[in-house]
Amino acid sequence: MKQLLTILAVLVTSVSIAQNKNAKATMEVDGVCGMCKARIEKAAIRTKGVKSAVWSIETHELKLIYDERKTDLKTIAKKLAEVGHDTKYVKASDEAYGKIDACCKYRDEEVVKAHH
Repeated sequence: MKQLLTILAVLVTSVSIAQNKNAKATMEVDGVCGMCKARIEKAAIRTKGVKSAVWSIETHELKLIYDERKTDLKTIAKKLAEVGHDTKYVKASDEAYGKIDACCKYRDEEVVKAHH
């Protein structure tokens, strides 16, 4: 019985160590302007467990600090897709993409060119 408790204690410790409450990650998110930046950061930060979200217009990188015990990158990507932004994990639906402002239509080459 004592051996079983020891093994159980080691497993519980391993699981708690494996989940980082201040995990850092970078995710590419499609967008083109300051309005996209605000929408992306807002959607990310409203995801339970996300502590920091900063998106770069130039690189399209979203730098995140999040609690792995509460969320993961796929969940964050789903939240971004819900507000109309594509990631490598999840593509926004046509309906969600259609709701973003005309100047934010990152799938339209003319809009992208206008922002450069």
